[in-house]
Amino acid sequence: MKNDGYDDKIQEPVPVELGDTEAMLEEVIHLIANAPNVPLSSTPRIDRDHVVGVLQDALAILPDEIRQARWMLKERTEFVQKTQREADEIVEAARAQAERMVQRTEVVRAAEARSRQILEAGAADARRMKSELEDFLDQRLASFEILLDRITRQVSQGRERMRIAPVVEEEEEPEAPTRDATGGTFFDHERTDLY
Repeated sequence: MKNDGYDDKIQEPVPVELGDTEAMLEEVIHLIANAPNVPLSSTPRIDRDHVVGVLQDALAILPDEIRQARWMLKERTEFVQKTQREADEIVEAARAQAERMVQRTEVVRAAEARSRQILEAGAADARRMKSELEDFLDQRLASFEILLDRITRQVSQGRERMRIAPVVEEEEEPEAPTRDATGGTFFDHERTDLY
């Protein structure tokens, strides 16, 4: 099937940016909010396949955004661990030096002070990064919650609009028989119930 017109290329995954899900959900909101009405109706005309496709894409990307947030959290943890190891190494080096150079206590004090500074700076950086990451994740989840809330309301409103009461067609009344000048109906002579 080499000449069937299709390339056998493996598609490269599209890089996912934080916020792609939000953009897709905003697109769905825009599509629903700006959908034209069906003629002679207040029901919006929405391209169901397009809206469903965008929502499915958003759901597919959401795990990638969560994965990126987890990656950021992992990077922060690795940074804290690396800083802790460096601080431990500095403290250990200072202790070794103090043992070798008992007469130079000032050097030992300076090294310990430096190691404490590094530990405190590392801990402060870790707390700051954790706080920033938690704030970021909270903002993203809050905006996602708001978007889902809007979509739910718009879908409910759309469904409400679609619940139009069925138009009852007026039943046609049977035609009244035409009367002649004598008050009888045409073709009375054909009726058998008069005799």
